[in-house]
Amino acid sequence: MTVVLERIEKAADRLARFSDESDQLGRLSDETAQLLRDVGVIRLLQPAEFGGYEAHPNEFFEAVMQIGTHSGSAGWVAGVVGVHPWQLGQIDKRAQAEIWGTDPDTWVASPYAPFGRARPTAGGYTFSGQWPFSTGNDHAEWVILGGMLTDADGAVTSPPQVRHFILPKGDYETVADSWEVMGLKGSGSKDVIVRDAFVPDYRVVDVADFSDGTAARAIGRDNPSYALPFGIIFPGAILASTLGIAEGALAAFVDYTRDRVSIFGERVASDPFQLVSFSAAAADIQASRAHFLSDIDQMYQVVAAGGSLSLEQRISARRNQVAAAARAVHAVDSLFAHAGGGSIRLNNPLQRFWRDLHAAMNHLCNVAEPVHLTYGSSTFGLPLPPGVVF
Repeated sequence: MTVVLERIEKAADRLARFSDESDQLGRLSDETAQLLRDVGVIRLLQPAEFGGYEAHPNEFFEAVMQIGTHSGSAGWVAGVVGVHPWQLGQIDKRAQAEIWGTDPDTWVASPYAPFGRARPTAGGYTFSGQWPFSTGNDHAEWVILGGMLTDADGAVTSPPQVRHFILPKGDYETVADSWEVMGLKGSGSKDVIVRDAFVPDYRVVDVADFSDGTAARAIGRDNPSYALPFGIIFPGAILASTLGIAEGALAAFVDYTRDRVSIFGERVASDPFQLVSFSAAAADIQASRAHFLSDIDQMYQVVAAGGSLSLEQRISARRNQVAAAARAVHAVDSLFAHAGGGSIRLNNPLQRFWRDLHAAMNHLCNVAEPVHLTYGSSTFGLPLPPGVVF
């Protein structure tokens, strides 16, 4: 929404200013977390019934990118934590009321990897496990955790049944010293542990329920955003965070280079290699952004008109998403290689954006090869590789 983007731009200087503190803390500073609450980005995809905006997904993605241009870690948290209300807005309303009933600004973290084990018990499951990468966990009051169902003896069912389990903060613990990393340091993506917590049935969901809007319509939500597939929207949040960091790197390069003077007393900005590298990078980053948002809008228009997305459309969109991330990273690498030795100093924002960007590329959603393999296999009628969700 325009008002959210306006708030972000007004908060730009403060977002940038708190980046060092967030890195040092290994989590977002309290001031940064409050800024994200104040601008409203986390509520963009949240149901209006619980204080959200129910915005077009691209409005959310653009807000995430804008935050990322000022602070990579803040943009990452905004993307990951901010996409959760989209999923949670489609679950049993009892759970939604528990999460947002008293505070619509409640944050929910999420390691989705199915490291947990859930043994059936009366009314739900007894759940245990340990997960890395719980982004924004220090400022969250709930978490969504991936896990597999077991039988009464604790053996994983065959075939495996993966579910998402939603727990309040009192049912899990955070491993304080589990986030010592080279990039996205301020995201605070720490480990969490659950020890034999009871999770009621209505807070246990199958990711397949979020593939076409069926879950949302079952509880009376007909916003087209909820008819888009999880396998596009969640990776889209990761990509938006990544592209925001790339745009931040581009802006940092401009700021650093504008007044830089070479050892020969000449303006570095007049160096033809600097100019060519900058222009090519700007074009590639802009192309990645445009390609991504265009795909999302096209899919939104299909579901808004009552249509459904084909598997081919979904696979193509994911192909474009991973290509957009790779294109943007290549562009920033070229910039960084031409920025000179001063760019590696810790007081230069460019090095932080470069580190954050490469950390972002280690997220599973940005790994290109499985997606490209799936697209190629689909095109030539070959069996699709396992484990890729669309």
